[in-house]
Amino acid sequence: MNRIHSHMQEVNMIAKLADLKEEHYRNSLLISAMMELLIDKGLLHRQEIEAKMTELDSLMTQGTIYPIS
Repeated sequence: MNRIHSHMQEVNMIAKLADLKEEHYRNSLLISAMMELLIDKGLLHRQEIEAKMTELDSLMTQGTIYPIS
């Protein structure tokens, strides 16, 4: 593979990463707004959300071993 082609691939990867970061930010913003609205309307309590987050995190990470960095 020539050097120009590999540099272009690197630029494309960086662009994709930037797009993913923007999408992640927008999704996080949407989720935060929805949670705040549900709390403001009295449909949920912050403690309920935190308990559910802890429960789901436990299920998702069950048996996961994180490498030491």
